Amino acid sequence: MSKKNIRILASKSPRREKILKMINLDFLIIPSSVNEDFDLPMPPEAFVEHWAREKAKDISKAKPKSLVIGADTIVVIDSMKLGKPKNEIESISMLKLLSGKTHQVITGVSLMHKELKIDISFNDTTLVSVKKLTQNDISSYISIYSPYDKAGSYGIQDGFAAFISSINGCYYNVMGLPISKFYFVYKKLNYTYSL
Repeated sequence: MSKKNIRILASKSPRREKILKMINLDFLIIPSSVNEDFDLPMPPEAFVEHWAREKAKDISKAKPKSLVIGADTIVVIDSMKLGKPKNEIESISMLKLLSGKTHQVITGVSLMHKELKIDISFNDTTLVSVKKLTQNDISSYISIYSPYDKAGSYGIQDGFAAFISSINGCYYNVMGLPISKFYFVYKKLNYTYSL
């Protein structure tokens, strides 16, 4: 990775890091300090794109010569937006909401390079169906996996997979980054700007 084409992931998510490494992309990790305001009156798709862009913009200010990748993931159930649970009570409440229903996982992604005037945002949605959960299912899952850093209070890549009956859309989107859509957009940039 030469100095002129440094890429930065503006996230501390180990899942996003792992997904990007799958396509052999070299990048630095500089987490953004931006936190979502869930009271922002926006449709879910616009909401995740807005916060993904805010995160990328936060890092781009200090790194204008780098391509910064921002991302934001939420769960939407019954028109409610769910982020990361703050504690066990919120975690239990979220999993009860998801029990026996199909919800949306929506991830917004932003690619920003201030010097090259790149400012692109997009989103992707995956439908996830969850089996009916018992109180013991919920308590045991939270006790073992402590899902407080995950939107909707679960990880599709961990033990919660046992409770997922089907998904419609990108699996990696549920983990936090829609890799196929990202790769398509990134490659287009690569051709255009020689990143």
